[in-house]
Amino acid sequence: MSVLVLHRNPLRPFPYREWLAGHDGEVVVLAARDRLEPDGERPSEDESGFTRLEVFDDFDDPAVDERALELARKFATTHVVALHEADVLRAAALRERLGLAGAWIADVEPYRDKLLMKALARAAGIEVAVHTLARTADEARRFATVHGFPLVLKERSGYNSVGLRICRSRADLNGALARTYPAGRRDDVLLEKFVPGRMCHVDGYVAGGKVAAAWPSQYQYDLASFGSDPGPRVDVTLDVDDPLTPRLLALARQVIDALSGPGSRLRDHAFHMEVFHTPDDRLVLCEAACRSGGAKIREVFHTLFGVHLGAYVTRVEAGLAVPGAAPAADGSLPRPRGMSGQVLTMKRPGLVRRLPRVPGEAWVRGFWLFAREGEVIAPAAGSADFLTAAVGSAPTREECERRLRELGARITADTEIVPLPDGEGREAKA
Repeated sequence: MSVLVLHRNPLRPFPYREWLAGHDGEVVVLAARDRLEPDGERPSEDESGFTRLEVFDDFDDPAVDERALELARKFATTHVVALHEADVLRAAALRERLGLAGAWIADVEPYRDKLLMKALARAAGIEVAVHTLARTADEARRFATVHGFPLVLKERSGYNSVGLRICRSRADLNGALARTYPAGRRDDVLLEKFVPGRMCHVDGYVAGGKVAAAWPSQYQYDLASFGSDPGPRVDVTLDVDDPLTPRLLALARQVIDALSGPGSRLRDHAFHMEVFHTPDDRLVLCEAACRSGGAKIREVFHTLFGVHLGAYVTRVEAGLAVPGAAPAADGSLPRPRGMSGQVLTMKRPGLVRRLPRVPGEAWVRGFWLFAREGEVIAPAAGSADFLTAAVGSAPTREECERRLRELGARITADTEIVPLPDGEGREAKA
């Protein structure tokens, strides 16, 4: 009997052995090399603490799925764990192929297929952006003629803003279309009318099909600007008495009900939901995921409620109990201990000359570096390609944001990356 883990992150922040306390079987892990080695990790199977650890150069290769199936059969896998957005559907496919407990393909697709997601949400009365499945460049141009600019071009099953383009003019759109449709017709591209306003997100977990704990936050930056934003990016929770808080929590419940209908096998999971708050005070669903949020959202949630969403998902997907996770009998949601948030800086290309030291303030709940001094790094490839990350806490949102902004300014001042001439240093990064 074993638990098989599909892992597409550095290993250090994910102590699976600790999270799987009480599981007396084997633990088999398949990991992505490109997420381990930039973080300085080169674990061997003997040192990993797992029954089996296999690291793959290309984690998207179908050979990974076939190897996962082989290992699942060899080690008599009973449960499959996957925390990354790119792996929840392949984990569901593996469970379904082996007849295992947990979510199967049809249960996960409403959270991975943005077109299906928007259809289900709209049928439930939830507002979504005006959009179309743009199968050809001509279809995209016709949509632009009707709806104007700005427009957002994104992959139907994309994540981390990879491949997302905001087109503010006909010239922007034509350039994006030339890159998107080099071979003609596609069925995986969405075109949306841009929704103005600040992006909020709601994070939490579902137990027994019901939202058991959740809390909203608000990005103080544009997610899609990861490639051009040189400064600190602050994301902070909303106060208990913020008028948006109950509205966002109610919307989260409505979305979960819409996407996980009767008969769904997806009963216990984390979720990350992004919502536009428009200038005219509407809430418009951007998208929802049936996994915990990226960056350090899991650690922020732990600061709020004492529950780490990564640990929660690992345990429930492994068939283990999580004491105290059941929804309240009266349907109420727990209140946070205080406010929290994160401040992030993105990778930018060059030689890393200097990095900040670990902050000493007690309110800093965690600090992470994703590069080493003397290393040559590439630019951020997505909205989760960080150079540094820190989680903080405070009694109020205002104080938390102030602390995070001051810390972010200090991190930026203490970071030095020297650009290299074109073509230099690429081998060192690889």
